[in-house]
Amino acid sequence: MDTLTTSLMTRGFNSGIGPYNYVPSREVGIVFVTLFAISTVAHIVQAVRFRMWWLFLTAVFCGVSEVVGWSARVYSSSHPHALVPYSIQTSATITGPTPLIAANFVILEYIIKILGARYTRLRPKMYTILFCSSDVVSLTIQGVGGALAAMAAGNGKDPTTGGNIMLIGIIMQMVAITLFIIFASEFLFRYAKDRPLKEPADELERHQALAYKLGMDPRMKISLCAMAFSTTCLFIRAVYRTIELTDGWNGRIISTQLYFNVLDGGMVVLAIFTLNIFHPGFLVLPIQRRFHRINDNPSYGKA
Repeated sequence: MDTLTTSLMTRGFNSGIGPYNYVPSREVGIVFVTLFAISTVAHIVQAVRFRMWWLFLTAVFCGVSEVVGWSARVYSSSHPHALVPYSIQTSATITGPTPLIAANFVILEYIIKILGARYTRLRPKMYTILFCSSDVVSLTIQGVGGALAAMAAGNGKDPTTGGNIMLIGIIMQMVAITLFIIFASEFLFRYAKDRPLKEPADELERHQALAYKLGMDPRMKISLCAMAFSTTCLFIRAVYRTIELTDGWNGRIISTQLYFNVLDGGMVVLAIFTLNIFHPGFLVLPIQRRFHRINDNPSYGKA
Protein backbone atom coordinates (compact mmCIF):
# COMPACT_ATOMS: atom_id res chain seq x y z
CA MET A 1 0.00 0.00 0.00
CA ASP A 2 2.88 2.39 0.79
CA THR A 3 4.38 1.88 -2.67
CA LEU A 4 1.04 2.48 -4.33
CA THR A 5 0.44 5.61 -2.28
CA THR A 6 3.89 6.92 -3.21
CA SER A 7 3.16 6.27 -6.88
CA LEU A 8 -0.14 8.09 -6.66
CA MET A 9 1.43 11.11 -5.03
CA THR A 10 4.41 11.04 -7.42
CA ARG A 11 2.48 11.60 -10.62
CA GLY A 12 -0.90 12.85 -9.58
CA PHE A 13 -2.72 9.53 -9.62
CA ASN A 14 -4.52 10.67 -6.52
CA SER A 15 -6.66 12.85 -8.74
CA GLY A 16 -7.58 9.85 -10.88
CA ILE A 17 -6.15 11.47 -14.02
CA GLY A 18 -2.94 9.49 -14.45
CA PRO A 19 0.77 10.26 -14.90
CA TYR A 20 0.19 13.15 -17.31
CA ASN A 21 -2.01 15.01 -14.81
CA TYR A 22 -4.47 15.24 -17.71
CA VAL A 23 -5.95 12.92 -20.33
CA PRO A 24 -4.08 13.35 -23.65
CA SER A 25 -6.33 14.42 -26.51
CA ARG A 26 -6.87 11.60 -28.99
CA GLU A 27 -7.69 13.99 -31.85
CA VAL A 28 -4.59 16.11 -31.30
CA GLY A 29 -2.44 13.00 -31.03
CA ILE A 30 -3.75 11.61 -34.32
CA VAL A 31 -3.08 14.93 -36.06
CA PHE A 32 0.54 14.97 -34.86
CA VAL A 33 1.10 11.29 -35.72
CA THR A 34 -0.21 11.96 -39.23
CA LEU A 35 1.88 15.10 -39.72
CA PHE A 36 5.10 13.51 -38.48
CA ALA A 37 4.48 10.38 -40.55
CA ILE A 38 3.99 12.45 -43.72
CA SER A 39 7.14 14.46 -43.03
CA THR A 40 9.19 11.34 -42.24
CA VAL A 41 8.19 9.58 -45.46
CA ALA A 42 8.96 12.76 -47.41
CA HIS A 43 12.38 13.00 -45.75
CA ILE A 44 13.17 9.39 -46.65
CA VAL A 45 12.28 10.05 -50.30
CA GLN A 46 14.24 13.31 -50.34
CA ALA A 47 17.28 11.75 -48.67
CA VAL A 48 17.39 8.98 -51.27
CA ARG A 49 16.71 11.30 -54.20
CA PHE A 50 19.48 13.74 -53.30
CA ARG A 51 21.79 11.11 -51.76
CA MET A 52 21.93 13.06 -48.52
CA TRP A 53 22.26 10.02 -46.28
CA TRP A 54 22.94 12.10 -43.17
CA LEU A 55 19.24 13.00 -43.21
CA PHE A 56 18.43 9.47 -42.01
CA LEU A 57 20.36 10.15 -38.80
CA THR A 58 18.79 13.58 -38.34
CA ALA A 59 15.40 14.40 -39.84
CA VAL A 60 14.21 10.82 -40.33
CA PHE A 61 15.33 9.81 -36.84
CA CYS A 62 13.43 12.79 -35.42
CA GLY A 63 10.31 11.96 -37.41
CA VAL A 64 10.27 8.31 -36.35
CA SER A 65 10.79 9.26 -32.70
CA GLU A 66 7.94 11.76 -32.83
CA VAL A 67 5.61 9.24 -34.50
CA VAL A 68 6.39 6.74 -31.74
CA GLY A 69 5.97 9.34 -28.99
CA TRP A 70 2.70 10.74 -30.26
CA SER A 71 1.34 7.25 -31.00
CA ALA A 72 1.93 6.46 -27.33
CA ARG A 73 -0.02 9.59 -26.41
CA VAL A 74 -2.90 8.47 -28.66
CA TYR A 75 -2.95 5.16 -26.78
CA SER A 76 -2.84 7.05 -23.49
CA SER A 77 -5.97 8.96 -24.48
CA SER A 78 -7.89 5.70 -23.96
CA HIS A 79 -5.65 4.32 -21.20
CA PRO A 80 -4.50 7.41 -19.25
CA HIS A 81 -3.23 5.38 -16.27
CA ALA A 82 -0.99 3.04 -18.30
CA LEU A 83 2.66 3.69 -17.48
CA VAL A 84 4.31 1.98 -20.48
CA PRO A 85 2.94 4.37 -23.14
CA TYR A 86 3.63 7.27 -20.79
CA SER A 87 7.24 6.14 -20.45
CA ILE A 88 7.55 5.74 -24.23
CA GLN A 89 6.21 9.20 -24.99
CA THR A 90 8.40 10.75 -22.30
CA SER A 91 11.61 9.38 -23.81
CA ALA A 92 10.60 9.72 -27.47
CA THR A 93 9.36 13.30 -27.38
CA ILE A 94 12.21 14.56 -25.19
CA THR A 95 14.95 13.11 -27.43
CA GLY A 96 13.27 13.20 -30.85
CA PRO A 97 13.97 16.83 -31.86
CA THR A 98 17.67 16.66 -30.92
CA PRO A 99 18.82 15.01 -34.18
CA LEU A 100 16.79 17.55 -36.17
CA ILE A 101 18.93 20.32 -34.71
CA ALA A 102 21.98 18.49 -36.05
CA ALA A 103 20.54 18.80 -39.56
CA ASN A 104 20.90 22.57 -39.32
CA PHE A 105 24.51 22.15 -38.22
CA VAL A 106 25.26 20.12 -41.36
CA ILE A 107 23.41 22.58 -43.60
CA LEU A 108 25.46 25.46 -42.20
CA GLU A 109 28.62 23.57 -43.14
CA TYR A 110 27.34 23.34 -46.74
CA ILE A 111 26.53 27.05 -46.77
CA ILE A 112 29.89 28.13 -45.36
CA LYS A 113 31.74 26.08 -47.97
CA ILE A 114 29.75 27.85 -50.69
CA LEU A 115 29.82 31.43 -49.39
CA GLY A 116 33.39 31.26 -48.13
CA ALA A 117 35.21 29.86 -45.12
CA ARG A 118 37.14 33.14 -45.01
CA TYR A 119 34.29 34.67 -43.02
CA THR A 120 34.22 32.15 -40.18
CA ARG A 121 36.50 31.42 -37.24
CA LEU A 122 36.07 27.67 -37.53
CA ARG A 123 36.73 25.39 -40.45
CA PRO A 124 33.38 24.40 -42.04
CA LYS A 125 33.79 20.76 -41.03
CA MET A 126 34.30 21.75 -37.41
CA TYR A 127 30.71 23.02 -37.20
CA THR A 128 29.41 19.54 -37.93
CA ILE A 129 31.98 17.81 -35.72
CA LEU A 130 31.63 20.06 -32.67
CA PHE A 131 27.92 20.74 -32.68
CA CYS A 132 26.85 17.25 -33.73
CA SER A 133 29.10 15.78 -31.02
CA SER A 134 27.41 18.00 -28.44
CA ASP A 135 24.08 16.88 -29.89
CA VAL A 136 24.97 13.22 -29.37
CA VAL A 137 26.00 13.89 -25.76
CA SER A 138 22.81 15.88 -25.15
CA LEU A 139 20.70 13.13 -26.75
CA THR A 140 22.34 10.47 -24.59
CA ILE A 141 21.82 12.44 -21.38
CA GLN A 142 18.19 13.16 -22.22
CA GLY A 143 17.58 9.52 -23.11
CA VAL A 144 19.12 8.26 -19.88
CA GLY A 145 17.22 10.83 -17.83
CA GLY A 146 13.94 10.02 -19.55
CA ALA A 147 14.40 6.30 -18.98
CA LEU A 148 15.27 6.78 -15.30
CA ALA A 149 12.31 9.11 -14.75
CA ALA A 150 9.90 6.73 -16.46
CA MET A 151 11.20 3.70 -14.52
CA ALA A 152 11.01 5.61 -11.25
CA ALA A 153 7.39 6.56 -11.87
CA GLY A 154 6.58 2.98 -12.81
CA ASN A 155 8.14 1.67 -9.60
CA GLY A 156 6.35 4.17 -7.39
CA LYS A 157 9.47 6.28 -6.80
CA ASP A 158 10.19 9.96 -7.21
CA PRO A 159 11.16 10.68 -10.87
CA THR A 160 12.86 13.96 -9.96
CA THR A 161 16.40 12.57 -10.35
CA GLY A 162 15.70 11.38 -13.88
CA GLY A 163 13.98 14.66 -14.61
CA ASN A 164 17.02 16.60 -13.44
CA ILE A 165 19.24 14.53 -15.73
CA MET A 166 16.87 15.28 -18.61
CA LEU A 167 17.07 18.95 -17.67
CA ILE A 168 20.86 18.87 -17.92
CA GLY A 169 20.59 17.39 -21.41
CA ILE A 170 18.06 20.01 -22.49
CA ILE A 171 20.19 22.84 -21.10
CA MET A 172 23.21 21.47 -22.98
CA GLN A 173 21.10 21.44 -26.12
CA MET A 174 19.99 25.02 -25.55
CA VAL A 175 23.58 26.15 -24.99
CA ALA A 176 24.65 24.40 -28.20
CA ILE A 177 21.86 26.10 -30.16
CA THR A 178 22.83 29.46 -28.66
CA LEU A 179 26.49 29.03 -29.64
CA PHE A 180 25.41 27.86 -33.08
CA ILE A 181 23.31 31.01 -33.51
CA ILE A 182 26.23 33.19 -32.38
CA PHE A 183 28.74 31.59 -34.77
CA ALA A 184 26.27 31.56 -37.66
CA SER A 185 25.31 35.18 -37.02
CA GLU A 186 28.94 36.30 -36.97
CA PHE A 187 29.60 34.43 -40.21
CA LEU A 188 26.61 36.02 -41.95
CA PHE A 189 27.47 39.47 -40.57
CA ARG A 190 31.02 39.22 -41.86
CA TYR A 191 29.77 37.94 -45.20
CA ALA A 192 27.17 40.72 -45.52
CA LYS A 193 29.78 43.40 -44.65
CA ASP A 194 32.53 41.61 -46.62
CA ARG A 195 34.82 41.46 -43.60
CA PRO A 196 36.75 38.22 -44.11
CA LEU A 197 39.14 36.93 -41.47
CA LYS A 198 41.67 36.04 -44.17
CA GLU A 199 42.40 36.69 -47.84
CA PRO A 200 41.37 34.26 -50.62
CA ALA A 201 43.76 31.30 -50.60
CA ASP A 202 42.85 29.51 -53.84
CA GLU A 203 40.85 29.78 -57.06
CA LEU A 204 37.61 28.71 -55.40
CA GLU A 205 37.89 31.36 -52.70
CA ARG A 206 38.75 33.99 -55.31
CA HIS A 207 35.60 33.01 -57.20
CA GLN A 208 33.63 33.25 -53.94
CA ALA A 209 34.99 36.76 -53.47
CA LEU A 210 33.82 37.66 -56.98
CA ALA A 211 30.44 36.00 -56.40
CA TYR A 212 29.99 38.17 -53.32
CA LYS A 213 30.14 41.30 -55.47
CA LEU A 214 27.46 39.88 -57.76
CA GLY A 215 25.11 39.25 -54.84
CA MET A 216 23.91 36.18 -52.96
CA ASP A 217 22.00 33.55 -54.92
CA PRO A 218 18.24 33.85 -54.12
CA ARG A 219 18.12 30.14 -53.29
CA MET A 220 20.80 30.66 -50.68
CA LYS A 221 18.81 33.50 -49.10
CA ILE A 222 15.75 31.26 -48.89
CA SER A 223 17.80 28.45 -47.37
CA LEU A 224 19.27 30.78 -44.75
CA CYS A 225 15.84 32.13 -43.81
CA ALA A 226 14.48 28.59 -43.53
CA MET A 227 17.40 27.50 -41.35
CA ALA A 228 16.90 30.55 -39.11
CA PHE A 229 13.17 29.82 -38.75
CA SER A 230 13.74 26.13 -38.01
CA THR A 231 16.44 26.91 -35.45
CA THR A 232 14.17 29.47 -33.77
CA CYS A 233 11.36 26.92 -33.48
CA LEU A 234 13.68 24.34 -31.93
CA PHE A 235 15.14 26.94 -29.57
CA ILE A 236 11.63 27.91 -28.40
CA ARG A 237 10.91 24.25 -27.80
CA ALA A 238 14.14 23.84 -25.79
CA VAL A 239 13.30 26.88 -23.65
CA TYR A 240 9.83 25.47 -22.99
CA ARG A 241 11.22 22.08 -22.00
CA THR A 242 13.75 23.71 -19.69
CA ILE A 243 11.06 25.72 -17.92
CA GLU A 244 8.77 22.68 -17.82
CA LEU A 245 11.32 20.43 -16.13
CA THR A 246 12.44 23.22 -13.79
CA ASP A 247 8.82 23.67 -12.71
CA GLY A 248 8.71 20.03 -11.59
CA TRP A 249 6.89 16.83 -12.51
CA ASN A 250 3.70 17.97 -10.85
CA GLY A 251 4.06 21.61 -11.85
CA ARG A 252 1.47 23.65 -13.71
CA ILE A 253 3.46 23.75 -16.95
CA ILE A 254 3.98 20.01 -17.37
CA SER A 255 0.35 19.48 -16.34
CA THR A 256 -1.03 21.82 -19.04
CA GLN A 257 -1.63 19.91 -22.27
CA LEU A 258 -1.98 23.02 -24.44
CA TYR A 259 1.58 24.12 -23.64
CA PHE A 260 2.96 20.76 -24.70
CA ASN A 261 0.91 20.61 -27.90
CA VAL A 262 1.91 24.08 -29.05
CA LEU A 263 5.41 24.61 -27.64
CA ASP A 264 6.71 21.08 -28.15
CA GLY A 265 4.72 19.30 -30.83
CA GLY A 266 3.85 22.45 -32.77
CA MET A 267 7.41 23.79 -32.82
CA VAL A 268 8.88 20.47 -33.96
CA VAL A 269 6.25 20.14 -36.71
CA LEU A 270 7.12 23.60 -38.02
CA ALA A 271 10.84 22.83 -37.92
CA ILE A 272 10.67 19.43 -39.61
CA PHE A 273 8.29 20.59 -42.37
CA THR A 274 10.45 23.65 -42.98
CA LEU A 275 13.27 21.25 -43.85
CA ASN A 276 10.91 19.34 -46.17
CA ILE A 277 9.69 22.39 -48.03
CA PHE A 278 12.95 24.35 -48.14
CA HIS A 279 15.11 21.29 -48.61
CA PRO A 280 18.88 21.67 -49.08
CA GLY A 281 18.61 19.29 -52.02
CA PHE A 282 16.46 21.85 -53.82
CA LEU A 283 18.21 25.00 -52.64
CA VAL A 284 21.80 24.33 -51.58
CA LEU A 285 22.92 21.27 -53.55
CA PRO A 286 22.65 22.88 -57.04
CA ILE A 287 24.79 25.82 -55.90
CA GLN A 288 27.30 23.47 -54.28
CA ARG A 289 27.63 21.45 -57.48
CA ARG A 290 28.28 24.61 -59.46
CA PHE A 291 31.08 25.60 -57.10
CA HIS A 292 32.56 22.12 -57.35
CA ARG A 293 32.68 22.47 -61.14
CA ILE A 294 34.41 25.82 -60.73
CA ASN A 295 36.91 24.34 -58.29
CA ASP A 296 37.67 21.43 -60.63
CA ASN A 297 37.91 23.74 -63.66
CA PRO A 298 39.29 27.20 -62.79
CA SER A 299 38.42 28.49 -66.29
CA TYR A 300 34.74 27.58 -65.80
CA GLY A 301 32.51 30.59 -66.33
CA LYS A 302 35.26 32.83 -67.71
CA ALA A 303 34.75 34.66 -71.01
